Amino acid sequence: MKKQIAYNIQYTIILILVLMLTSCGIYNFTGTGKIDAETFQVNYFLNNAELVEPGIERTFTNELQDLIQNQTSLSLTNSNADLVYEGEITEFRISPMTATAQQTAAQNRLYISINVRFTNRRNPEDDFERRFSHFYDYPANDQLTGALLNTAVEEIYERITQDVFNASLAKW
Repeated sequence: MKKQIAYNIQYTIILILVLMLTSCGIYNFTGTGKIDAETFQVNYFLNNAELVEPGIERTFTNELQDLIQNQTSLSLTNSNADLVYEGEITEFRISPMTATAQQTAAQNRLYISINVRFTNRRNPEDDFERRFSHFYDYPANDQLTGALLNTAVEEIYERITQDVFNASLAKW
């Protein structure tokens, strides 16, 4: 009787594993399907925002490259890539969000918007040009410099690069 129960448990576990593996099809853990490309290139994103914060364009370019390298098996190249990302930072602005009873700002918002052009040389119907943006709220008493600025930009870029990845490779 115990042998029969052990056999049934083993059989059930094997069956579940087989079903899980076959049901995933061509999808992987990053949410992308089969990518019909071998290489990608991320051209330098220019900073065309009215309020210029030095270095944010380099940071975004590097963050997008890192995300694609970490979540796909694509190879990064500098020219003639199957997938090309390019664009510019169009907005970098700080604005008051909430007010206190004394009519002063209680909270500020850093807002960054990036225009992205994606070209898929193997599948041109996937090409797009789209604006991606996100924000970071922080107390109005704090100065947006140093560690706070780095934290804000990092959080915003994490969201924007994931949105770009999803739009271009995961088709979300």
